[in-house]
Amino acid sequence: METEGMVPADEFCLHHKIEMSFIISLKESGLLDIMIIEEKIFVPTNQLHQLEKMMRMHYEMDINIEGVETITFLLERMNAMQRQIAQLTNRLMIYETE
Repeated sequence: METEGMVPADEFCLHHKIEMSFIISLKESGLLDIMIIEEKIFVPTNQLHQLEKMMRMHYEMDINIEGVETITFLLERMNAMQRQIAQLTNRLMIYETE
């Protein structure tokens, strides 16, 4: 199986000095997609930034997994609303230039 574009979870945990159970908990709560290849857990590279944000929330700010889940949901909603505001502002600019 191809592991290109993936980081071994055990190496990530070793590098950041965190427990593998944290990654498993994120997977179980639906916050992280992981791949299991030949009984080894991999994290897609496109999710590393999000994983690092959640890791900092949990370990540095002492926020539990449920709190990380809530914060992540609210941040995603806020970003979607900001995109919608920008889109609506751009549409309004059409009428203002006339």
